[in-house]
Amino acid sequence: MSPTGEIFRAFLILGVTSFGGPVAHLSYFRRDLVERRAWLSEPDYAAILGLCQFLPGPASSQTGFCIGLLRGGWAGGLAAWAGFTLPSALLMFLIATGAGPFSHSWFGRDILHGLQLAAVAVVAQAVYTMARSLCPDTFRRVLAVLALLIVLILPGTIGQLLVLIIGALAGRGFLTAPSATAPDTPINISRRDGTICIAAFFALLAFALAVHGHGAIGLFDAFYRAGALVFGGGHVVLPLLHDAVVTPGWVSAQNFLTGYGAAQAMPGPLFTFAAYLGTIATAGPHGFAGALIALIAIFLPGLLLVAGILPFWHEMKQNSRIAAAVMGLNATVVGILAYALLNLIFQGAIHGFFDLLIVILAYLALTIRKTPPIAVVAACAAAALIF
Repeated sequence: MSPTGEIFRAFLILGVTSFGGPVAHLSYFRRDLVERRAWLSEPDYAAILGLCQFLPGPASSQTGFCIGLLRGGWAGGLAAWAGFTLPSALLMFLIATGAGPFSHSWFGRDILHGLQLAAVAVVAQAVYTMARSLCPDTFRRVLAVLALLIVLILPGTIGQLLVLIIGALAGRGFLTAPSATAPDTPINISRRDGTICIAAFFALLAFALAVHGHGAIGLFDAFYRAGALVFGGGHVVLPLLHDAVVTPGWVSAQNFLTGYGAAQAMPGPLFTFAAYLGTIATAGPHGFAGALIALIAIFLPGLLLVAGILPFWHEMKQNSRIAAAVMGLNATVVGILAYALLNLIFQGAIHGFFDLLIVILAYLALTIRKTPPIAVVAACAAAALIF
């Protein structure tokens, strides 16, 4: 098997079996790629994690893409991304195409409502977990609360951009952090290619921020903005996607919650939720073409940044101010995620006492019992049928 084929096969298996979110994905990567296959050393893997946590985008997908780049160049990076992404993206597309008739039956409506309740519990658990890890001191807790207040007053991209800038500046000015290390593995990307990738990222972002419309370009721009502006990955993309497709009326709030609940039961990256949204969005071509546009657009900024920054990471590793800025930025991410949780609650996901009880029990299962998300999602769907 060719190196590219080997990379694709390894990440396809990971894409089918990696449940539990980014932290779990990274554990699967380490066990399979560092311990079992010995594709890279422990220090190299730690360095890659440091780089991908520093950048906006889905950390686990970026880590896989980076490992593919280091092992097989551009072809290896794309093979790693495709293998890890395709299983859950295909499942989300199939759910989107079949959700219409299914949701019209009483059986389907109850199950889809259960998925919505699971989404509330999963986001609540993410807020709790990230608040504990990213806001360990009073200064960062205040930053998180300030971020929540700002996005409540200024919902949408402008407010989220503002709190990210405030967080980065506050972190750089008032926090200290150790510097990261760079991988010793030879980097298969030239500085010239890295510069082109960074330029492409900012050019596409400027275009996406300037253009708001319908059609394929409007759909691409909306999902590119979401992928480019999300720090923390995973659940943090929720408010950005909501602003991109629900606020302009491309996707209903109920369908948005339904898809987000279904995404919790998928292996691989949560960003494949974009395939579901692109399929049903009224803007753009929708269907398979819409799913493909949305999927590429939401992942592209993070992949461009990984490829662009990697050749320069050796020099950046000594800059502790950059690491401090990221610490402050991560604290504001907690506030943005809390805003996403409030959105879910006030959009009518919880209809009564039994719904509230299901959400509380699901939350306790996730946080105390450490129940796998897929089991919680299944239990919420079953409970919604019963109650």
